Amino acid sequence: MAERIDLSRARILISNDDGVDAPGIKVLEEVARSLSDDVWVVAPESEQSAVAHSLTIRRPLRLRQVGERRYCVDGTPTDSVLLGVRQLLTDKRPDLVLSGINRGSNLGDDVSYSGTVAAAMEGALLGIPSIALSQHIAGDSPIKWDTARHWAPEVIRRLAAEGWPANVLINVNFPDLPADKVTGIAVADQGKRKIGDELVERIDPRGQPYYWIGGQRLEDPGLEGTDLAAVYQGKVAVTPLGTDFTHRGTLAAMASLFG
Repeated sequence: MAERIDLSRARILISNDDGVDAPGIKVLEEVARSLSDDVWVVAPESEQSAVAHSLTIRRPLRLRQVGERRYCVDGTPTDSVLLGVRQLLTDKRPDLVLSGINRGSNLGDDVSYSGTVAAAMEGALLGIPSIALSQHIAGDSPIKWDTARHWAPEVIRRLAAEGWPANVLINVNFPDLPADKVTGIAVADQGKRKIGDELVERIDPRGQPYYWIGGQRLEDPGLEGTDLAAVYQGKVAVTPLGTDFTHRGTLAAMASLFG
């Protein structure tokens, strides 16, 4: 396991994909400052949802200060973490990267598209323990930021006290319930939920078709032991994700196939 994190002395870098002025990142700043006095924010200047692990390489990036220890980048979540670690915080690397708190959950296959998860992935690739945090929303209900505000410190403290391996990031999802109705914390597998099943076609004024990828998701919340099941059962879901995508079982089979 990785070295444990002493949060009282830790430098924490915060990012997200909803933008530097999003409500969720302000909640995460509150949480982080309750754990450490050395908290920095480097986040996209505008929403970057579903950009996944995109890196900007064909135009220059600008890093702009917007407050005390608060900066924005005209790029992606990945750009933000990279600039935060390699450009801004060169005197002392962060001990922990926190990403979020996302407006909406990142469950199942969402992690492939999520900019929130990508920011944490970039932290992990840079050798820094990293956690992505998201607040589930059910239907049109108000966003229960107080649930994330209440439960995030406990989750982060427990994880920091134990540590986790290198090249692993932690994906945390809070259920759409009041804080006092949450039924516990569950360590869970990544479930199955695929975004983009709803495609909407429209015709522009020149008679040419264009398309919107809708937010409808095909999901299976009934599969026990998964992040979806945990959240729908009212629990905080904690899922370790690896940066190494190699499928070991198939690797062994292909090794014999190709000699």
